[in-house]
Amino acid sequence: MELNKSNCDETGGKLKPVINLSNCGGKEDCIPACPYDVLEMQLITAEDRLTLNFKGKIKTFFKPNKAYITDPNLCHACGLCVQVCPEKAIKLTKR
Repeated sequence: MELNKSNCDETGGKLKPVINLSNCGGKEDCIPACPYDVLEMQLITAEDRLTLNFKGKIKTFFKPNKAYITDPNLCHACGLCVQVCPEKAIKLTKR
């Protein structure tokens, strides 16, 4: 899949990524796709583990690393992370 980086908003900060941790399979496709290093893989926190649905608990049992947002202000709304996520776990929302 060819990613189109020309969609990135030069100013950034208008949209922010939101990750559905129950859907995130920890496949890491989103990490290299983001040209602004907005995302990183981390071991799921105990607090976030409590919010998972049944499917998310099963996924996390096998793959406990999830995508987390490092700094939402760095997001330039290009949507590359959304495009590459095989789980459809990431969406962009207005700030």
